Amino acid sequence: MLLKVVNKSKHPSPTYSTEYSAGMDLRANIDKSLILKPLERILVPTGLFIELPVGYEAQIRPRSGLAIKHGISIVNSPGTVDADYRGEICIILVNLSNEDFEIVDGERIAQMVIARHETAEIVEVQMLTDTERGVGGFGHTGKN
Repeated sequence: MLLKVVNKSKHPSPTYSTEYSAGMDLRANIDKSLILKPLERILVPTGLFIELPVGYEAQIRPRSGLAIKHGISIVNSPGTVDADYRGEICIILVNLSNEDFEIVDGERIAQMVIARHETAEIVEVQMLTDTERGVGGFGHTGKN
């Protein structure tokens, strides 16, 4: 599938790091470093604008290295970029650690996965089909 990208950043367009990577790295496009304090959220621009085909979304996900090493994640993970959105892709980062974290220009701050999706047709009914699980949820199996 073809992904159209307008790159207004100072950095190369997103690429896959390895042959079988699902996500492309997104980089911070900032004029000066940003300090993300513990439990603080910040919106970080990427300088990227995309055009997805209808039936696709871009999922914005945390980078595992930033998560495990520094406690940096994405608040609305995964974030969704819809096919009709034409604004700049910005990343909502959160610092879940106890230490300040510095975001520098060009740093890989998130990954973007392109995925197909369906548009559901809603049909209102009076009852749902019974299953063995039924209404059990949130730990109903008793397993950790």
